Amino acid sequence: MIANRETVTVLNGHTVEVTLPNELGYERIAMECSASFAKMFGLQKERIEDLKTAVSEACLNAIEHGNKGRPEARVAITMSFEDDAIKVAVKDEGHGLKGLPRTPDIEDKINKLESPRGLGIFLIEQLVDKVDFHKKPDKGHVVSMVIKLVS
Repeated sequence: MIANRETVTVLNGHTVEVTLPNELGYERIAMECSASFAKMFGLQKERIEDLKTAVSEACLNAIEHGNKGRPEARVAITMSFEDDAIKVAVKDEGHGLKGLPRTPDIEDKINKLESPRGLGIFLIEQLVDKVDFHKKPDKGHVVSMVIKLVS
């Protein structure tokens, strides 16, 4: 058993935080936790699938790019329900984005003229109702996503 690697904290009746190791594969736990949380508050099944994909992409970016694969780093996922919306924030311990990547050319990716990588932020933007990327004042970066119960 490995102590202090994962934690789940219920902050109140409408907010839960999950802290995970900075290892590929743990994004699946974040996906399932966010899906279960959203289901509790009545998010439609197809929108839950959108949420799972967006959370997975945000976690993968946090692990690979934000925390740069450092094993001692953590990724924290905070899920809340307010204003008839599911809100999910994915926090890493990195230095944040220097700027958002350009919108990918899907045709070029399909035709293998561009790397298949680099779709994460684009996917997140397409799947959620609102997304913000911001650097934390001390250290780290946060991707905040919102999916409304009724779009």
